[in-house]
Amino acid sequence: MPEVFRELGFVFFFYSNEGQEPMHVHVRKTGGFAKFWLEPVELDFVQGMKVQDIKIAEELVYTHLEFIKSKWNEVHGS
Repeated sequence: MPEVFRELGFVFFFYSNEGQEPMHVHVRKTGGFAKFWLEPVELDFVQGMKVQDIKIAEELVYTHLEFIKSKWNEVHGS
């Protein structure tokens, strides 16, 4: 489970066996989880995460989008 980065209590990560899926990132914070597609950025799944935290997580995805994509390519290939 490669970790991409941590910020504001959120952990952004990939599962190493998901390279067959379109580019995306998983996010967790205090028992809640979410998954965002990256092209375009779109919430795919959420469980146990507060609405405000979902919004912050999405903002962080946009802020670090190019970094997340580069890490995806390192882990899963381009």
